[in-house]
Amino acid sequence: MDEKTPSEKELKRSENRQADQLRSIRFQNHIAPHATGSTLIEWGNTRVVCGVTIEENIPRWMKEQKKPGGWITAEYSMLPYSTHTRKQRDANKGRIDGRSQEIQRLIGRAIRAAVDLKQLGPRTIWVDCDVLQADGGTRTASITGAYVALGLAMETLLAKGLLKASPIINGVAAVSMGMVQGTPLLDLNYEEDVHAEVDMNLVMTDKDEFIEVQGTGEKGTFRQNELDQLLAYGSKGIKELIQLQRQAIASS
Repeated sequence: MDEKTPSEKELKRSENRQADQLRSIRFQNHIAPHATGSTLIEWGNTRVVCGVTIEENIPRWMKEQKKPGGWITAEYSMLPYSTHTRKQRDANKGRIDGRSQEIQRLIGRAIRAAVDLKQLGPRTIWVDCDVLQADGGTRTASITGAYVALGLAMETLLAKGLLKASPIINGVAAVSMGMVQGTPLLDLNYEEDVHAEVDMNLVMTDKDEFIEVQGTGEKGTFRQNELDQLLAYGSKGIKELIQLQRQAIASS
């Protein structure tokens, strides 16, 4: 019998997952004691420390434009030992690389969608996401973990009497999807991601609203029915992530 082609071979996924199944996810809260809120999200073999720090001021541009409320900004970095070969620090290159800049802007947009900035008051939320270990989905893990850190930070402000009510108005989570060997998959690890014909990232609220959809035909095109299937998988994954986030915040 002829050997099966790659497209005919059964896909073997990490943790023996089904096509629409997330990797195992765990949150270790209060990992950074000097942050207002923090968590270590372990998503399969991807690990990201997410910390939220509050400053009791706002950016100069908001003051100049007399914008009410507060602001949220994010920084993202991959530590040198997070990948198989050492990744040079951005500080040594004298600039943030394009990928890191894109991801930290995405994190900022995602977390701003979770908060009523006017209710936040004149303060700035800094979201820092540092990748300890990368095995695919670092941006989606960063967003998902950052929301948990945000929730913990808001609890801290409420406990100190600095807020009368939480400004969080939406749950927010993110997940990756892709087509590998012609098969739609949820939550790609690194090995799947590098072989994906189609790569997607989805950011949504707990109200089934889209914040961002990133989709690229890396090695070919994709059809409407494939896109629909990927979005269905992504929506399912977001719902599961929202539940895990709520449990993590409640258990703090």
